Parts: sequence; C-alpha cells; structure tokens
Amino acid sequence: MELRSSGLQRLVRELAKFGAVGGAGVLVNLGVFNLVRHVSDLPVVRASIIATVVAIAFNYVGFRYWTYRDRDKSGRTRELTLFLLFSAIGLVIENGLLYLATYGFGWDSPLQSNVFKFVGIGVATLFRFWSYRSWVFRAMPAREAVAGAESILARQSKGPASEPRQRVP
Repeated sequence: MELRSSGLQRLVRELAKFGAVGGAGVLVNLGVFNLVRHVSDLPVVRASIIATVVAIAFNYVGFRYWTYRDRDKSGRTRELTLFLLFSAIGLVIENGLLYLATYGFGWDSPLQSNVFKFVGIGVATLFRFWSYRSWVFRAMPAREAVAGAESILARQSKGPASEPRQRVP
C-alpha cells in the first residue's frame, strides 16, 4: 500500500505545482487580455490570442524549471516542439470557446468575455495537464533513474576506508 500512497503523493504534489504555475499563468493571461482590450481596439479573440501566447511563454518557464524540473531534460528541442504543439491546441480550445460565445451567441460584454475566457482556460488546462505530463515533460525512464541512483550510492560508499589498499612488497 505504501507504493500506492507514495505514487498518489507524487501526483498530488505534481498537481499542486502544476496548479500554482497554471494559476499564475491564468492571472498573466487574464491580465494581458484585459490590458490589451483596454489599450487597443483589437477584437476580443485577437486580444485573447495575444494574452494566451504570453501566458504560454510564462508557463513554459514555470513548468520546466519548477513543476517538472526533475523530469528528463534530454531532447530540449523535442520537448519545446511538443510543448508548443500542445499549447497551440490548447490555444485553439481556449479561444474557440471565446469565439463561439462572442460571435456565435453575441456575448461580448467585458464581463461575458472574461467569463468565457476563463471557461476556455479551464477546459484547455485539462487538455494541457494531460498532454504535458504524458508527452512533453516525461518522467525519466526507470532504468536510467535506478542506474543514476546506484552510481551515486556506489560513489558515496567508496570512502577512504573502503578503497582498495595497495600491497607493498
């Protein structure tokens, strides 16, 4: 049962870190969205796309260097490519809902835009959590993790007393 509980604890920690970075990203996203809407005449969805791109950049830094810092770091080009691909899909989900609300139903007051922007972020976040966890920030393969841990333990156990002694003839 202990393995299950430790696995569950790791998942809860991961969700908490993902949520912290994501929550800060939501604030960035909504802040930039409202700022762009306030200082420009851009249509709602275009302002939202700009805000989403800024939040994606913010989130990548948070995910790579805090939430998933212990994950496999080889293949950064692959990681970034997949991150951008899944983020783009999330962008379409998020802004597709806003587009539908704004142009499909005519719900375009500032309050309605923010509500549907927030709902879109929520739906896209579910997709992003699954995709980032499964494809982008993959766990280090167990074989490599065990080999790395064993080499560290072997180095630590070799101290001055355990080193082979030379025979003096």
